[in-house]
Amino acid sequence: MQDTMGQWDIAFPNLGIYLENVPKSFELFGITIALYGVIIGIAIMAGIMMAEREAKVNGHDPNLIWDFAIYAVIFSVIGARVYFVIFSWDLYKNDLLSIFNTRNGGLAIYGAVIAAFLTLFIYSKVKKKNPFLIGDMCIFGLILGQIIGRWGNFTNREAFGQYTDSLFAMRLPITAVRSNEITVEMADHVVNGINYIQVHPTFLYESVGNLIILILMLLYRKKKKFEGEMCLIYLGGYGILRFFVEGLRTDQLLIPNTNLAVSQLLGFALFVISVTGEVIIRKNIKKKEKEKALEAE
Repeated sequence: MQDTMGQWDIAFPNLGIYLENVPKSFELFGITIALYGVIIGIAIMAGIMMAEREAKVNGHDPNLIWDFAIYAVIFSVIGARVYFVIFSWDLYKNDLLSIFNTRNGGLAIYGAVIAAFLTLFIYSKVKKKNPFLIGDMCIFGLILGQIIGRWGNFTNREAFGQYTDSLFAMRLPITAVRSNEITVEMADHVVNGINYIQVHPTFLYESVGNLIILILMLLYRKKKKFEGEMCLIYLGGYGILRFFVEGLRTDQLLIPNTNLAVSQLLGFALFVISVTGEVIIRKNIKKKEKEKALEAE
């Protein structure tokens, strides 16, 4: 490939994929619409429909999913933004109105996940429903939404990793990315005549990783041992996936006054908690089964 790229080009040279003029937005009736927002919207709708399907498969009222989704979507988007702003406060402290501008991204998935689970427990308490039952249906929609939503990072040219020349290496024009996300290592590989950086497409790693987790969850769901187990599997699977992917990213959200990536620590913590919870709950189930067997004798 040539040493120069067009401003809107994206390439995966080691795969032989060269995409020209991949836009960040488009015009509709004179209004500029960000592809990031469109993709997130598609992800949300696909996630709700996936959860609705799970409700039908399990013999539950699909209207319950739509009712819960109204609250979950609203508070998840708010949570995603709040999480990002908290750990990127330096970007907003001098321009508070910019907190409300999400056209260039700035939504953190862990904020959405935390808000979704809080909404689930509050909703279930108010409606007097089993939160673990609802959660095990909705969790499939959540991870499908993540799989699709990550492609919003692709069109935004964000959520990428350090320099690499691996099979999946992605090239992005320097002018298309935020300057603060270009590391010294990336810059060292930008020589005269080259106007692009070559990086890990971490958005792709996470999207594909989540797809694998979703497939495994679908294969296992009829064998689950207790309500809430699918949520634990998701939290543990995504937690460990994010732990490794986050380590590659150059836009990490850090715990204030440290070099520790908050999403990496949270991912590992969720993995440990999920595995521990799975072991303890299964142990208690076996104990109760033995007690019932003894009583039956």
